[in-house]
Amino acid sequence: MVDDGSNQVPSRMRAIRLREPNGVDGLVLEHIETPGPGRGEVLVRVHAAAITRDELTWPLGRLPAIPSYELSGVVAGLGAEVAIPAIGEPVFALTPFDRDGAAADYAVVPAEIVAPKPVSLGYVEAAAIPLPGLTAWQGLFEHGRLQSSQRVLIHGAAGGVGHLATQLARWSGAHVIGTATGDAVAEARELGAHEVVDRGSARFEDAVEPVDLVFDTVGGEVLTRSPAVVRAGGRIVSVAEEPPELSTDVEATYFVVEPNGRQLAELGGLVERGDVRPRIDSVYPLVDARPAFERSGARGTRGKIVIDVVGDGT
Repeated sequence: MVDDGSNQVPSRMRAIRLREPNGVDGLVLEHIETPGPGRGEVLVRVHAAAITRDELTWPLGRLPAIPSYELSGVVAGLGAEVAIPAIGEPVFALTPFDRDGAAADYAVVPAEIVAPKPVSLGYVEAAAIPLPGLTAWQGLFEHGRLQSSQRVLIHGAAGGVGHLATQLARWSGAHVIGTATGDAVAEARELGAHEVVDRGSARFEDAVEPVDLVFDTVGGEVLTRSPAVVRAGGRIVSVAEEPPELSTDVEATYFVVEPNGRQLAELGGLVERGDVRPRIDSVYPLVDARPAFERSGARGTRGKIVIDVVGDGT
């Protein structure tokens, strides 16, 4: 089913809701009232919604809550003072974490954070971009201030965030070094890393010349050891955990990604030019949300787990 914006919005919709703080066991498929957009908001007919590891722990203070904070779909309604996007426009977005998510037929999101869906991607692929893409963008270019010709070390270079960070860093003109393990070593090279260190067989401190930026998606002892490879005046940016306190001339930052429609539109442009491509691990229908969330917490996933809400596989 494709919603071109001309269909009447139903009064009730399907939604996956976390009823109890019991992880996947707290998820229930319900039929609830379809929300309406308020001032500055849009109603999106959700076609696909992506899942992030551990996200069922985020809304525990406001249950019941709809999970999944990445969506792609079609604008189905406009709130007051919204002129862009138009009804019927395909969009994608990272929704704010303090409201209901997108594992439902419809979702309300602020108009300013949505961006046009890349034409070259289907809805399932587009839903896999917002959180890892914006995390990589903000980590590399806002917090990391990465510039062309600089050297960047990306820990977890083929992971959920790392695979997009590797592509973005290569696009920016930086010299990209990745760390990975097992089969991910070859994947990191395919994504564009100039050098890849297999953490399972070598210490990256012994294999990497000084870098301007470490972008960490792994945490733990990998993050703790990272200052050893950062030159004076360089930066460490982590999305995994707070970096250790440093006595050296190195700036260390931990951050949580923020929704940003302008940056998402820029990412969409890079997708259209072939510079960036998301990776999908697996796709599930809305009725199978529980196994989808179970998969998101499993070891060995490669890319995003996506819920195909409309069920047409696009």
